[in-house]
Amino acid sequence: MMSILAGRGLAAIMFRFRPRRKPTSVMDLSTILALLSGLLVSCFFADGVELTFELPDNAKECFYQEIEKNITSTLEFQVVTGGQYDVDVTLEAPNKKILYMQKKAQYDSHTFTAEMSGIYVVCFSNEFSTFVHKLVYMDFQVGDEAPLPGVGDHVTVMTQMESSAQEIHKNLNNIIDYQTHHRLMEAQGRKRAEDLNERVLKYSLIETLAILAVGLGQVLILKNFFAEKRPSQLNSM
Repeated sequence: MMSILAGRGLAAIMFRFRPRRKPTSVMDLSTILALLSGLLVSCFFADGVELTFELPDNAKECFYQEIEKNITSTLEFQVVTGGQYDVDVTLEAPNKKILYMQKKAQYDSHTFTAEMSGIYVVCFSNEFSTFVHKLVYMDFQVGDEAPLPGVGDHVTVMTQMESSAQEIHKNLNNIIDYQTHHRLMEAQGRKRAEDLNERVLKYSLIETLAILAVGLGQVLILKNFFAEKRPSQLNSM
């Protein structure tokens, strides 16, 4: 009984003199969770338009984007598949002024600053093609990307955790851009390989039929040379 009480008293003493944790560790954990959640949200909900669409032959597709004055935007496009991998592109301001124009371009990137607020129009034209469809990738980024939640709210210098989160966010965006371009290059290379394979198959079939026809013709000609002629045919000669 005394040993039990002694044990309880020792446990009480140890509990009484246990060092308390600093509340800053809890704050650090909440800060990390907030930064990571903001990082994921900003990666999935960035401002701008990024899509891949099909452009039929003799067709023209236009996209509309509202941009405020003095906002810097970037238009990037690339023809993934179809024909000679070219398309006509125009960028028009709200006052009908042509800000950018390309004829039969495969890919390009154009950065501009809006001189007025309004709806800007980007048009992709395949009207010069009579029977070839195109698959076009477009990325229209408007303005600068919003900072991570909690990073741009204070005036003081960013902490090491916030600087690391900002750097990770920047690297993730670069990784997403590289992955997008590599996917486009892979899709374009795959399409070219499939077209080349189809052409080789067609020419191989044509060549096979031609060889069979030539072989059959040679057999018939040689057969006529060695065929026995009838007496009536000899008298006619």
